[in-house]
Amino acid sequence: MSTEKHISEDRVAVNVALLAIRIIVGIIFMAHGSQKMFGAFDGPGLAKIVGMLGPVGYLVAIGEFFGGLGLIVGFLSRFSSASIILIMFGAIAIVHGKNGFFLDKSGFEYCLALIGLNAAILIAGPGKFAIGRFLPLPKSARSGRVVIFLE
Repeated sequence: MSTEKHISEDRVAVNVALLAIRIIVGIIFMAHGSQKMFGAFDGPGLAKIVGMLGPVGYLVAIGEFFGGLGLIVGFLSRFSSASIILIMFGAIAIVHGKNGFFLDKSGFEYCLALIGLNAAILIAGPGKFAIGRFLPLPKSARSGRVVIFLE
């Protein structure tokens, strides 16, 4: 078996793994964002979130909902991941950090796992199975790929 075949098989596995991560993390954040934006799933809704966080509440709700949507479809995936990572660092700093590490005490364990999953997308991009690959977006002259921050 040649090296090129191994690389090709590995790349397919990476693309499938990135798709799985994007969909799972996207669903999680769309659900949390819809709680914050629309009050869905017994969530507080936008007015209460803004009341708790001030104007930053708008950014958190929009970032979670539309960031999750972007991850699911594979559009602006790196931007969405970066936004969600910032939101999770904020959640650790404001809410979960003071409770320690473990989730059973409302610690930051879950936030850290979500940061790690989003870091993979931020670093590697959305993979081959992303809608952004099929849109007429600006391409890099050097690589022919979509401009990195639009991936």
